[in-house]
Amino acid sequence: MSAIIIKGGRIIDPANKRDEMADLVITDGKIVQRSDVRGQTSESEEIDASGLIVAPGLIDMHVHFREPGFAHKETIASGARAAAAGGFTTVVCMPNTSPVSDNPSTIAWIKDRAAEGACVNVLPTGAISKDIAGDELASIGSLAQAGVVAITDDGHCIQNHELMRRAVEYARMFDLPVLDHCQDYSLVGNGIVHEGYWSTLLGLRGWPSAGEELIVARNILLAELCDHHIHCQHISAAGSVRLLRDARRRGVKISGEICPHHIALTDESVQTFDTNFKMNPPLRSPEDVQALLGGIADGTLSILASDHAPHAGFEKEVEFDQAPFGIVGLETELGLFLTVLLHKHKTIDLRRIIEMYTVEPAELLKLEAGTLSAGASGDVTLIDPEMEWTVRADEFQSMSRNTPFDGWKLKGRAVHTIVGGRTVWKL
Repeated sequence: MSAIIIKGGRIIDPANKRDEMADLVITDGKIVQRSDVRGQTSESEEIDASGLIVAPGLIDMHVHFREPGFAHKETIASGARAAAAGGFTTVVCMPNTSPVSDNPSTIAWIKDRAAEGACVNVLPTGAISKDIAGDELASIGSLAQAGVVAITDDGHCIQNHELMRRAVEYARMFDLPVLDHCQDYSLVGNGIVHEGYWSTLLGLRGWPSAGEELIVARNILLAELCDHHIHCQHISAAGSVRLLRDARRRGVKISGEICPHHIALTDESVQTFDTNFKMNPPLRSPEDVQALLGGIADGTLSILASDHAPHAGFEKEVEFDQAPFGIVGLETELGLFLTVLLHKHKTIDLRRIIEMYTVEPAELLKLEAGTLSAGASGDVTLIDPEMEWTVRADEFQSMSRNTPFDGWKLKGRAVHTIVGGRTVWKL
């Protein structure tokens, strides 16, 4: 029997309403009560967690690992290493691969690839529509049988409301949550930055907030009509927060997530024409940022995620109009959220940050994760909330370096990541 004893840390386990100074023991890959290992012979490793937070393994439910098809950007193995370095023990990867993850064969390939080379738990999602084209539903039942944890066309958005309704109805039959990238193409058009002062000043095509808000409203109506959960990904606009807040108060099965760049940055950043500030949805106004912070504070936005979107250097080193949307985020997101939400604005406390990374995504996706209950998998993240550090993109575990945060000084970081009772990364 092998054991890891994590000693002297502050255990914060929101799933069990636990916040105390205590030791945590992992035996043969499972969390156990300390009394269960007393008197038993074992090879034990002791980890000094003095001054650290001992949290359930963090979950990021919105990442792009690019395999199959775009291994020059990121592989499942390299993405998993980046996740471990960021403190994440479970990640949920999006289906915009090549071929698209819209069939059981591709899902099986991803799961096999993850089993062979990933140091963290990698869970696939399936596409809502065939080839993420928004024209015809994918075989949702077959995807459910293949083991996807949700369906989404992330990176694209189904514009046909009837098709989206049927997708939600099918997803309900198989008890799969629907994740949606909220973007009305007819209103957004070929916009590339937030429509406002800076888009006008710089002569860049504008992307109005209403282009997101219209689809959020659509999803609220469909969630109500179909009585099934729809999760709105990477919310960026104040109007979206207002819509979600009202719907959730009425008991509609709707939720939203927030990414760190949408509260750490504003559209003012694009004045440098640095393509690392080009993302989908775009950076918004200071007023939107304040609304997002309010949505986090009152629980309207309930899940933290990265939208980790790696791109090779040559893809971003082009004119702003031509560059792809997206940034990497797995290795910076926890530090950014701790810096912005905990230390700078004091929006929420540390327990709630951990809850938004564990209990909330685990409940939405029905995962056996995000808890330190006895018998649970030994997935643990040790966090130093006071550590001051500087982001160094050239030290990333990710294959890509497309980040606007290179050189930023942050406060708070994961220092040790354990998956199934095995250390997969430590500082």
